This record gives sequence, C-alpha cells and structure tokens, in this order.
Amino acid sequence: MRAVVQRVSSASVTVDGKVTGQIGFGMLVLLGVTHTDTEAHADRLAEKLANLRFFQDDAGKMNLSCLDIQGEVLVVSQFTLYGDCRKGRRPSYTDAAEPQKAEQLYEYFMEKMKGFGLRVASGIFGAMMKVSLVNEGPVTLIVDV
Repeated sequence: MRAVVQRVSSASVTVDGKVTGQIGFGMLVLLGVTHTDTEAHADRLAEKLANLRFFQDDAGKMNLSCLDIQGEVLVVSQFTLYGDCRKGRRPSYTDAAEPQKAEQLYEYFMEKMKGFGLRVASGIFGAMMKVSLVNEGPVTLIVDV
C-alpha cells in the first residue's frame, strides 16, 4: 500500500457537486493499493499513520501524532499512486490492484483508522472526485508499507 499524507487545516472531497467527506485539522490520506497488498499491509499502514508524528508540539517540533492532537482523517482512494511513468509519456497502471480488491482494502483501512478512535471521512471509491485542501506547512509525506 502507498499513501500520500498531507497535514491539513481543512480538506474536503466533492462528487457530482456534493461534498462526500470533509474534515478540519488533521490529515488527508491519498491511498493506493497494489496487487500484493493484504489486510496485514492495511493494518501496518493504519497504525503507522495514526501514530505518525508530523504535527507540531508547543515548541514547533513535529512530535505529535493525529491521535495526540485528536485530528481528523480524510481518506481518498487513488489508484494513480501506482502509475509508472518510467517509459514513454503515458503512465501505466498495471501495478494498481483490481478495483474489487482495492475497494475492499480501502474500506478495511478506513475501519482500522476508525478503530483508533479517529474521525474518518472519505471520498467515493472509483468516482471522479474534486479534492480541496489547505496544506499546513506544507507537510506532505509518501508512506509505503
């Protein structure tokens, strides 16, 4: 699994003009799933992100996790994270998992994040989405498990 994680003041996702998920201070997670991913990968990623210390403490150091600050999480499925641009000009998506598997692990990942007591919002799997965010910092990380 691969995630692009952004520390945000706010973020939302809109599908067909309707907001399907919206958060305040916390993290936006763009989530990609590949063929070999399992629930164990989702478990590790959820634990990693819930405890990822990339929020500032009172001294301005990135020492606090989403759990520490009681932040919110917006999860958006994004198969393009497994796009391969090494050859030619058109990305290849052969490394992205089939939609049925990807959706199952996407849903499982969100349940694991909720299991940590985090408020989790989401987009709609497979939909054309518009994602808006205010990146704090900016802080953006790529996390692979």
